[in-house]
Amino acid sequence: MTLHFDLGAVLQGSYGAMFAHGLVLTLEIAVVAWLLAMVLGIALATLRMTNQRVALIVVGVFVAYHRNVPMLVQILFWYFGISAILPMGLQNVLNNTNGQAIFAVIAIACCSGAYLCEDIRSGLRSIPTGQFEASRALGLGFVRAMRFIILPQAMRNATPSMVNHAVLLFKNTSLAMAIGAAELTYATREVENQTFLSFEAYFVATILYLAISLVIMGVGAMIEQRFQLAGAR
Repeated sequence: MTLHFDLGAVLQGSYGAMFAHGLVLTLEIAVVAWLLAMVLGIALATLRMTNQRVALIVVGVFVAYHRNVPMLVQILFWYFGISAILPMGLQNVLNNTNGQAIFAVIAIACCSGAYLCEDIRSGLRSIPTGQFEASRALGLGFVRAMRFIILPQAMRNATPSMVNHAVLLFKNTSLAMAIGAAELTYATREVENQTFLSFEAYFVATILYLAISLVIMGVGAMIEQRFQLAGAR
């Protein structure tokens, strides 16, 4: 039995364009979802630091839901559930503007934001209580103390786990194919269906996912090293 490996067949012409489009959409979903998740994670962690009963309950429920329900279920819920209760006009707008990718971004960002909240919370716990007391002694309010003194240190301490979740977020963009978002995994399946070259199609996808994940880890390592150098000064 002869093994036939024809990588060029899945990269030429329209097939290569499908991979390129899928990769671009994957990166767009990942970047936007990561930015939203960071904002959400910081906001949730800050709310928890207020120690207000209502804030603790709301954040606790949000984090518990998103950490215990599979991300695929969350994506399906947003696309088939939440979208169904939106006004018809808004539904039409979303259908005409790649609504699959939009709902995937929202679901992935919410889920990742819950994990980032816990990462930042761990970073906040690692800060000595003297830092908080010093902030109050300087006359800084809660918001200014968090912005200029506490959060920067917490983010630095939480960098390793945040990088891990950045890689996980990127890989989870593949779940968007379940609602028809034409990202990389969706494009790979389409190429495989049209060429019947399963090994070659998924080989390309594997290399692309691996390469970008390694880039994210490399950038994260550089940021972590820079933070360590800054903290040592």
